[in-house]
Amino acid sequence: MEIDDQPWWRPEPGSTTAWLLAVRVQPGASRTGPAGPTGVAGDELKIRLASPPVDGRANDELVRWLAKELGVPRSAVTLLRGQTSRSKVLRVETLQRRV
Repeated sequence: MEIDDQPWWRPEPGSTTAWLLAVRVQPGASRTGPAGPTGVAGDELKIRLASPPVDGRANDELVRWLAKELGVPRSAVTLLRGQTSRSKVLRVETLQRRV
């Protein structure tokens, strides 16, 4: 999935290597993967998660899946907001500086 110039993927203000990702998760799906933009203005990326929303398992799977898909270490993906909500904001630290 192409992520350049998407409203749900934006640079973190004040950082040259971090990005913010706005997602809306659907836990308990049959498989984990992206489902496309969602929201009124398409400002969140819908992601289906195979894990149930119990004891933080869905959040763990989200972080693990994003890190793998983006090719960054798991420690580079941090859940900033939405620990108990379907709408979440994650911070992704990249190894390359933004231009």
